[in-house]
Amino acid sequence: MKKQASLDRRIQSLFPVVLASFLILGTARFIFDNLKKNQSHVFRQYQFPEGRRHRVPINVSEDEGIEEGCNVFEGKWVWDNVSYPLYTEDSCPFLVKQVTCLRNGRPDSLYQNWRWQPHGCNLPRFDPLKLLEILRDRTLMFIGDSIQRGQFESMVCLVQSIIPDGKKSLHRIPPMKIFKVEDFNVTIVYYWAPFIVESNSDHATNHTVLKRLVNLDAIAKHGKQWKGVDLLVFESYVWWMYKPVINATFGSPYNVQEYNVTTAYRLALQTWANWMESNINPQTQKVFFMGMSPTHLWSWEWKTGSNENCFNESSPIQGPYWGTGSNLDIMEIVRDVLQGLKIDVTLLNITQLSEFRKDAHTSVYTERKGKLLTKEQKSNPKTFADCIHWCLPGVPDTWNEILYAYLLQNYKNSLSMVEQS
Repeated sequence: MKKQASLDRRIQSLFPVVLASFLILGTARFIFDNLKKNQSHVFRQYQFPEGRRHRVPINVSEDEGIEEGCNVFEGKWVWDNVSYPLYTEDSCPFLVKQVTCLRNGRPDSLYQNWRWQPHGCNLPRFDPLKLLEILRDRTLMFIGDSIQRGQFESMVCLVQSIIPDGKKSLHRIPPMKIFKVEDFNVTIVYYWAPFIVESNSDHATNHTVLKRLVNLDAIAKHGKQWKGVDLLVFESYVWWMYKPVINATFGSPYNVQEYNVTTAYRLALQTWANWMESNINPQTQKVFFMGMSPTHLWSWEWKTGSNENCFNESSPIQGPYWGTGSNLDIMEIVRDVLQGLKIDVTLLNITQLSEFRKDAHTSVYTERKGKLLTKEQKSNPKTFADCIHWCLPGVPDTWNEILYAYLLQNYKNSLSMVEQS
């Protein structure tokens, strides 16, 4: 009885404390809601579109971002085995076998130690914490083919190292891969759409380049997944280039015709452009378009008299170089369509800087049809070397460093606008 009475007294003595706590919490919530309702200076200062708040202001120095007059796409690759790579295969559990070249038997890692140096200016050092703060409460989506999937995986690897276990996750929901960062409410998505417009290759796993059929004026199915996404990064090139002509429909889904690839590409990109103008809100969304990812299928282009490919290459090309794997007509179409848009889309013209990197492809240290190359296949690089996709860590990390520089610059500009208002 005494013990029960003593317990009752302790419970009664705690009651005022608990009640006071609820009153304090309730008062704090009331003040918080009123501040938000009245659009206080604190909320206005760090507010993003549609009520998103930037919880921790980023300290961005003057030399971060992109310097005025700097063309980050013109420069050279410099050897840097001190600060590169920015991560390792072993440190990133989210890489697929297709890109883990060292794990797949590549004897050298030299391709990981090259840094892109623009002429007359510098790229800001990639800072995953700053990027996650910029992306807080936002979604970044990469749209395209397996080249774009490599850029998505690169971005995941670049940011995931600072996130504790249990606070990050990767889910595969075809045609998407979705990486979530819990504490920042950040979502990074990859969306499989090799032609951007609809095609018979839109299934995430059951697709073939051999029987391509593209619906040049159909995009609504994909567009449903892009609506309202804060940051969109598009890419589409390699799947178009299998042959000079491609089967496609335009106007009627039943009228299949053979189109010249450049004609089909222009029609498809115009369909995309029309969708963008009708569905993108430039006040709340940012859109990027990646330049062509070059191939290195024929070594005679950089080594006169040879008859190989990218296999066994261990250093970048020095000096001017433009391979036949990069189609100038396609590049001109991209520029024409982007310039004609009524909304702003940023072209990340990574083609030339990637052209130099004949050494950085997955070559024979990769998989085909879901299986690693056999010993016999590896011994026949002229047939089996993959000179299209890139090892990770590697060249796609540089693409993301440039994307980061643009996002950082956009953030600085938004802060300036807030201060001026």
